[in-house]
Amino acid sequence: MFLTSTNDAVTTLTLNHPPVNAISEEWVRAFEAKLDDLARGPRFTVLHIRSEQKVFCAGADLKEVQARMEAADGPDQMYSYVAGIQRLYARIERLPQVTLAEIGGAAMGGGFELALACDLRIAANEAKIGLPEVRLGLIPGAGGTQRLTRLCGPALASRLILGAEILDGTAASELGVVHWAVPRAELAQRAAAKVGLFSGGGDGDGDANDTGATDAPPDARNDAHSAVPRWNKVAAAPPRRRAASPVCRPRRWPPARPASRRPATKSAADTLTNWNSPGCCSAMPRRASVLRRFLRARPKLQNR
Repeated sequence: MFLTSTNDAVTTLTLNHPPVNAISEEWVRAFEAKLDDLARGPRFTVLHIRSEQKVFCAGADLKEVQARMEAADGPDQMYSYVAGIQRLYARIERLPQVTLAEIGGAAMGGGFELALACDLRIAANEAKIGLPEVRLGLIPGAGGTQRLTRLCGPALASRLILGAEILDGTAASELGVVHWAVPRAELAQRAAAKVGLFSGGGDGDGDANDTGATDAPPDARNDAHSAVPRWNKVAAAPPRRRAASPVCRPRRWPPARPASRRPATKSAADTLTNWNSPGCCSAMPRRASVLRRFLRARPKLQNR
């Protein structure tokens, strides 16, 4: 189902599940096992995900989905299946390496959600990309609703998800869904150039008209005596700090009680009922409540 190769700190993971790389439970387990093998293997800084088939990934295996829905415990089976895909894609999203999805053909449903879990996406102009689940009475359950909204905003995400809109690579690039769109004949070469750029071993594709990602991080170059670059997306990410705002400041709850206005030591005059002293002001609510209880306890003389 998967082919892997590592060269110059770049690991290429090729999807090879004919005919359309459909996502099944076996596919998810095999993908998890392959990631475990890569974690134990040689060090790499870029994970390049591509497909050996004409399509990138057609999404869920609809035959398996129908069989689950017809089973007595269909809802439980569907929950387990979708949760497994969510865990896999979340793991890809959390990888310390830079991940790039090369979309040469259709990336539908779960296949598009796999690409969204990657850091970078390059697509052929002729590729078909979208989340068509609503046409089947389903929703994008593998993180597409969240990741697409974070990527391009709620307005565009609602248009693409609720309308089940299918984009080609050019339109996806114009809307910011993918980072680069190139002719299909040039896709493999351009993807390899981008991978080399982000691994620190190349200088991009050399196209002056390419207005996608421009420059690599300043330290994304190999050391002269090291074959493995020192830069990755975790090390390069700036520390997350909460910016101080004069408008929105964290408030202490419950609020701190104000300091007592009673003086530390009282004079004899203050001990008496001296209404001008600050100590008496702090005791006024207590004295008023005592007075109210006293008045309620007295007989109503005005009725006599």
